[in-house]
Order: sequence, then C-alpha cells, then structure tokens
Amino acid sequence: MFELTGKVAVVTGAARGIGRAIAWALASRGALVVPTDAVVSSPDVGDSPAPGSGRIADLVRMNVTEAADVEAVFAGVLAEHGRLDILVNNAGITRDQLLMRMKREEWDRVLEVNLTGAFVCSQAVLRPMMKQRSGRIISISSVVGQMGNAGQSNYAASKAGLIGFSKSLAREVAARTITVNVVAPGLIDTDMTRALPEAVQAEWQSKVPLGRFGTPADVAAAVCFLASEEASYVTGQVLAVNGGMYT
Repeated sequence: MFELTGKVAVVTGAARGIGRAIAWALASRGALVVPTDAVVSSPDVGDSPAPGSGRIADLVRMNVTEAADVEAVFAGVLAEHGRLDILVNNAGITRDQLLMRMKREEWDRVLEVNLTGAFVCSQAVLRPMMKQRSGRIISISSVVGQMGNAGQSNYAASKAGLIGFSKSLAREVAARTITVNVVAPGLIDTDMTRALPEAVQAEWQSKVPLGRFGTPADVAAAVCFLASEEASYVTGQVLAVNGGMYT
C-alpha cells in the first residue's frame, strides 16, 4: 500500500465519481485531502470517515478556470496546513457534438475547464512545491485523448493537451524533485456510463480486452501510486487504466 501519511492533497472535481474515489483513496493512505468542485450541492465527500488514518476536509467550492478563485483556495490550504504536496487535476466536462455541428462555445468551454483549468491549478501550486523541493502533480486525461472518438473532438483535444502539457511541465520542475504525470482512464463505471442504453454499454464493453468497465477505484489506485514515494523516479509518463482498450 502506498503510504501518504502527512501529505496534503488537493483534488479538483471531487464531488462525485472518479474525483470522489481519488479523494477517498488518498485519505485511506494517510493524506489530508482538500476536495474541491465547482458545484457544492452534491453530497459532501467528507460525510463519512475516511477508511484510513488520513482525513477528508469539507468540500470547497472552486472554479478551476478562475485564477483568483484558485489562488484563494490554495492560499487557504497553505495557511491552514503549512504545505501542499499533491495536486490532482481531475475537473472536467463534456459537450459532445460532431465537429460540423459544434458551436464555438462548446469547444471553448471544454478546453477552458479541462485544459486551462489544469494550467491554472498547476501554476498556483508550483511556488510552494518548489519551495518545499517536492511535490506531485497528477492530471486525469482519458483514452479518448489517445485514440480519439467521434463526436468528442473538443474533449479529445483537451485530454490530449493534458498529456503534452504534463510532459513539458515535468521537464521544467524535475530539478526541484516535483514529478508530473498523467492517468488516462478508459471506460469507467460512473453515472455517465450507467446512463447509456444497455446495448451501447455492451458494445463499448466488447471493445475492452479485460471484458468489463473499470471502476473509479481502479483510477484512484493509479493516482495513489503516482503520488507515493514508490513513484519518485516516475515523471512525464502516462499511466493507462483502460483494460487493454488502447495500447
């Protein structure tokens, strides 16, 4: 088990799904986790105790596209806890549409949240991490960013952009013992996939060599590894969690 006792983590898009699972998994390994989300009307991720020695703080409202909002939240985390060790860029949205019908605002909004949001948050944590001479930045991409998918050109571009962004940043900050990596999930069992018709679910599942959808816990486990000391020599990498769907 990847030990994270004493580490302070911020997870974006943590109100539900993959983000919620990541927050719980980090806390179960001893981290103090500050979950953030643009919407706080969802059930609080801290309603129940974390399964390990860590703790999940109350869900904090944060718009990842607003630099002032992000800086205020991170300043509060540093003021209260004195350090910031792990950032998980998980916040993301979809606005699916064939390109010939896609509106400019659908393109702009997905890129703004999924890619620019990661830029804003990563930039905000660099100074404290560089001062500490340690840190972990982990961004959640997607198999769609690697292989593409019809009707998701905006989403695919944003998730592919996260990969190039992370590889470049990894080279910039490695000398300060900060690692930057990407987790690229495949088909994950979330509210979004469960809303698909059964026939569509079956069709997609047939494309996965392991024969099943992944779970948010599968993604969270990969994040915990990259956040741990066991991954101290891993940077600029993409860890695929896709059941063999794309290699």
